[in-house]
Amino acid sequence: MFTGIVEEIGIIKSIKKGTKSSVLTIKASTVLEDTKIGDSICTNGVCLTVTNISSNGFDADVMAETLRKSNLENLNIGSKVNLERALNLKTRLGGHLVSGHIDGIGKITSMTKEDNAIWVNINTSPEILKYIVYKGSVAIDGISLTVAYIDDKSFKVSIIPHTLDKTILSNKTIGDTVNLECDLIGKYVEKLLGLNNSSKEKESSINEDFLKVNGFF
Repeated sequence: MFTGIVEEIGIIKSIKKGTKSSVLTIKASTVLEDTKIGDSICTNGVCLTVTNISSNGFDADVMAETLRKSNLENLNIGSKVNLERALNLKTRLGGHLVSGHIDGIGKITSMTKEDNAIWVNINTSPEILKYIVYKGSVAIDGISLTVAYIDDKSFKVSIIPHTLDKTILSNKTIGDTVNLECDLIGKYVEKLLGLNNSSKEKESSINEDFLKVNGFF
C-alpha cells in the first residue's frame, strides 16, 4: 500500500528488454533508505518489487501484463519517474490509500494555467471514468490528486506549484499518457453488490435491502 505522496523523482538508468518483459534500473536515493530486496516501490503509480539495490539505485522486473496496462513501456533511458516507498504504520496518510495496481491509462488533452495552479484535463475510457468521483481521489502516475471536474469523456485535476515541483507532472505535455488508479472503495462496493456481474455469475447476497436491514441506510 502507498499514499500517493511522491517521495522522490527517479531517473531511468537502463532498460533490459526481454521478449515481452523488461528490467528497469532506476537512479534514486531517498527511497533506498531502509529498503531491502523484496520491498515494493511505487514507480509512476505501479507497484514494483525491488530485485537489486546499489549505492545509487535499484532494479525492478516489469512483467508483460504491466507493460500492456501501463505507460512504463514508453520509458527511455533518462526518463524521470515518480517514486514512493510502501506505507508503514508510522507514516502519515497524507494522500489516500493507493495499491499500485493501476486500472489503465489516460491521455492529457489540455493544460491550462489559472493563477498559481495548472488545470490538467485527462481523457480516459468509460470503464475507468465510472469509478472517478467529483471531489474524490485518483492516483495519476502515483500522485494522489483530487478530482475537480468530470464529464462522460474526461476529468480534470488542479495542480499546485508544490506538486509540480516534486513530481514529473511538470515534464508532461499535451498528448502524454498517465497511469490511473481509481479509489479502491468504489470497486469493492461494486463487487460486493454484484453490480458488474454477468448474468452467468451468482447474484450477490448483499443488496440494498440487506444494507437497510443491517443499518447501513
